[in-house]
Amino acid sequence: MIVGAEPSSPPRRRFSGIGSGALIGGLTAVVTIAAIGRAWAACDIGVNAAANSMTLLFLAPLIWIAAAVPWVILHSTLGRRHHRTALMAGLIFTLWFTWFLVTWLGMPDSYPAPFCPGNVPPWWPSFIPA
Repeated sequence: MIVGAEPSSPPRRRFSGIGSGALIGGLTAVVTIAAIGRAWAACDIGVNAAANSMTLLFLAPLIWIAAAVPWVILHSTLGRRHHRTALMAGLIFTLWFTWFLVTWLGMPDSYPAPFCPGNVPPWWPSFIPA
């Protein structure tokens, strides 16, 4: 008697490259936009709240895409053989990218900031360079 054996399939990962890129890219965009908005509000940067909100609303999908693409690339290249290395590289890139955008867009050096000395909001941690 032949026992019916099903063909083995590789174990499925929870998220594919596009799924993890969309998820982590979206979270990165939300955190970045929230930090930039909070820095602008604390330092009184911009015209008014409506103009700042429209600018951030315009930037959100661009940041989402820019944060998601490296995750998709890492998953499809390095992640096939070295899953943990790809995860660590993606996390390091995401942290650096968030810091870069918040310090570049959220704290403009050319804007006179009467409320924030050195254009650094008071809530910004001193151990993180701005």
